[in-house]
This record gives sequence, structure tokens and C-alpha cells, in this order.
Amino acid sequence: MAASTLRNKVVLITGAARGIGAATARDLAGKGAQLILVDVDEAPLVELATQLKAEAFVADVRNLDDMQRAVDGGIEAFGGIDLVLANAGIASYGSIMQVDPATFQRVMDINVMGVFNTVRAALPSLIERNGYILVVSSLAAFTPCPGLAAYNASKAAAEHFANALRLEVNYRGVDVGSAHMAWIDTPMVQDAKSDLTAFQDLLAVLPGPLGKTMTVEQCVDAFVDGLAKRKRRVYVPRWVGAASWFKAVITSRVGDRSMLEHVPTILPKMDEEVARLGRSESARNKTS
Repeated sequence: MAASTLRNKVVLITGAARGIGAATARDLAGKGAQLILVDVDEAPLVELATQLKAEAFVADVRNLDDMQRAVDGGIEAFGGIDLVLANAGIASYGSIMQVDPATFQRVMDINVMGVFNTVRAALPSLIERNGYILVVSSLAAFTPCPGLAAYNASKAAAEHFANALRLEVNYRGVDVGSAHMAWIDTPMVQDAKSDLTAFQDLLAVLPGPLGKTMTVEQCVDAFVDGLAKRKRRVYVPRWVGAASWFKAVITSRVGDRSMLEHVPTILPKMDEEVARLGRSESARNKTS
């Protein structure tokens, strides 16, 4: 069903050069979709676009002019845009007292303003073609973690942006969904595990399945299904949906207890490791 639904659909993907964005692009290309790939990381972006016979645009989602240029170029190539995967995102490390303020701002700008700029630029074409937007949020939108405040806040904002956007554009024929994933084995998570033993400690003490890492393939299957079916919510894995229903409990005093006992050990260790690194984010992000 997904293959026939997606064939010849024009899909714009941000954060497309690697990780979930690149893997989703490959899957969609195999199903006959036409792709507009956007990223700041030029070399892998161009390589992927060449492999998939896609249109590539080196653009910063923080810059509306950049995104408008990418959207206009994609429309010139394909005639319009049917689907948008607002996927670009990064994370920062360290407590609010330790994290580099400029890095915190960068996370918010990419993860929140980047979604706004992507949608703002693409929306006229999506309205014209009764399109669909999938905003990539996270399980972090409803399960906060110490040392990851910028990521948690930005993903909660992305979810609620999608909720508000849905109300604004539904009557114009555009559907909006948000995607919520547990930890996925992406470069972002791999780098955090490599940089910080405290991050690995954090995953180890998260209750139940909350600390487990899923494969990129699991995420791609869910994203592609969500795009094909224009889903309101995409959960990876499915139990994440239960977490969304219990958000009030998770963020209550009762929900806090399971983490509070570990914070005095894990958070100072994370801050020490961040100080030694001399950066509050992946080295890969700092070069892109």
C-alpha cells in the first residue's frame, strides 16, 4: 500500500544527509517518490542525492531565506510538494548550569525555528496539493531527562507547534502529524554514548523500556507508513503512544521519583565530562 501511495509523490526532507533522514530518503526513493533533500552537510547530502537521483539543497533550517530557496528549487524541479518530513534536529549535553548557552540556543533554533521555517516556506505548495506534514518530535516531548533540557524543551515545542498547525491548515486540505521516537541508533545517539559515559548511565537507569535503543530501520518503517497514511501520530516503537497518554503521571511527583534518586550521581558526572570535552554537543554538529 505504501509503495503505491507514495509513487511519484514529491517529498521534502530536512536533515537528510545522514541518520533517519537519509535512511527514510532511501526507502522513499525505492517506493518511487521524488525527493527534495535539505541539509547543511554538503558532501554526504550531494552523495546521497546523486545515488537517489534526488534534488539536493544545502540550506540551514534556521534561515527562512535558505529554506525558501530550497522549496522554490524543489518546486521548479518537480512542480510542487506533496509531503514534508521536518526532521532536522540536534541535542546538547549538560545541566542548565553547565551547558554552553550558545549551544542551547542552537538546539532551540534548529529544532523549533527550523520546523517553522520549513513549514512556512513549503505551506503554499502543500495547500495547493492537499499535502501532509510530519513534524519530528520525540518521546522526550513527554518524558524529560536531566542534562538534556534543550532537547526536551525543543521537542515538546515541536509537538505543540504541530498541534496548532493542524488546527490552522486542516480546513485547507493539509494534514499534520507528529513523530515520537524512543532512543534511535542515529549518529546523534551514537555520539552521545561515545562522548559521555554519564549518558550511558542515564539510559541504564531509565525505567522499563525507556532506556532501550531502537534501530534506524524501525524508525524508517514507521515514518514511511506515517507519510503514506498521513497519520496524526507516529510512535516508535508503539509503546511510546502509552507514554504520551500518561504524560501527566510521568511529570508528576510520583513520576519524578524514579529519576531523582539517580540525579545526584549522574548529573555531576555528565557536567564533568562536558567540561573535559570543552563542548556541549557532538563534534559532528559543530562542523556542520
